[in-house]
Amino acid sequence: MKVVLKDLTKIFPSRNKNGQEVVAVNNFDFEIPDGKLIGLLGPSGCGKSTTLYMICGLQKPTSGRIFFGEDDVTDLTPENRGVGLVFQNYALYPHMTVKQNILFPLQNFKGKDKLTKSEMLERAYKVAELVQIDELMDRKPSELSGGQQQRVAIARALVKMPRVLLLDEPLSNLDARLRLQTREEIKRIQRETSITTVFVTHDQEEAMSISDYIVVMKLGVVQQIGEPQNVYDDPVNLFVAKFLGTPPINVFEGKIEKGKLYIGEDAVLNVGDVADQEVFVGIRPEGFIYDKNGALHCKLRNLEVMGRDVSVVSTNEAATSPIVRSIIDADNKVDIASESVTFSLKPHKTFIFNKETEERIYFEIAQKAEKVNSEEKPAKKPAAKKSTAKKTTSKKSAE
Repeated sequence: MKVVLKDLTKIFPSRNKNGQEVVAVNNFDFEIPDGKLIGLLGPSGCGKSTTLYMICGLQKPTSGRIFFGEDDVTDLTPENRGVGLVFQNYALYPHMTVKQNILFPLQNFKGKDKLTKSEMLERAYKVAELVQIDELMDRKPSELSGGQQQRVAIARALVKMPRVLLLDEPLSNLDARLRLQTREEIKRIQRETSITTVFVTHDQEEAMSISDYIVVMKLGVVQQIGEPQNVYDDPVNLFVAKFLGTPPINVFEGKIEKGKLYIGEDAVLNVGDVADQEVFVGIRPEGFIYDKNGALHCKLRNLEVMGRDVSVVSTNEAATSPIVRSIIDADNKVDIASESVTFSLKPHKTFIFNKETEERIYFEIAQKAEKVNSEEKPAKKPAAKKSTAKKTTSKKSAE
């Protein structure tokens, strides 16, 4: 089922007489493709749960329309929209067994949708088997683990055969191991059922791991929409770059002068015809190359060995955070006794942002070698053919 959100806006009135209205969602315009899993991602208060509640009908939009396929469902009640909703706290009935919890939505069907007892049981056991709780049907919720309770909640939502499945931070109450296991199960269930699914979370790792597309939101405004890897590799602004990635992106204060990017006094990259200006520089942890002749100088603090990789923890006066974390290959032998460490940079992992607007500044990657002062420090490899870093704008519709 294709879901279309057209200029969706939700404004909450102020609680104070002279206070300002709260714009929870501002002109959300997006088409969710049929059968895809979409992750609504952002910090607390960004409007992602409000968007979900407007889709299911628990919140009425201030303006805009909601379409399921060609049907305008904006004014329909939740029970008439054909949605399945899984809450953060599961909301299971404690006095009912697992089977009774799953059957409950079917028992409320009326008219032509009403099912016989045998049909209800058949459907309940089918979804229980799908979510792998068919052996727990006679237990009460208090006798289940957190992960099992979450599966019961998903089964209860699926048993209605909804047109759209909505998940409101369904993993936040689980421990780390169960979160990993359950998100894999959610992805498996979604693929097997092909139900259009909207998954709300503040955890970027969760969203990126299971979503076909992610929608990054901030203060009710959509910042970027796209496939998870594309958004990670090509953020449109500093907020998106900082929100995605573990460990987070390293951000420096920098400047551009005469076609060169400077971090402090270090000229770290050639950036072509970009105008001279003060900028923010974002470098992904995997964007550093350990290089004794590198252009970027940092003070070494310690190394964290992670098996195949090594995390170099350092500091730099131009960094906006206390430490700089660089992920390099474990084959590199870093002298822990040294007071400093130097890096070259991978241009495609280095992003420049306007100092005032924090919007992305796109630059032409001039050469494969990360040296900018080749006359002073000869490159170890010859310059490669030019390539261009193309801008990826936010899309209103994922195609």
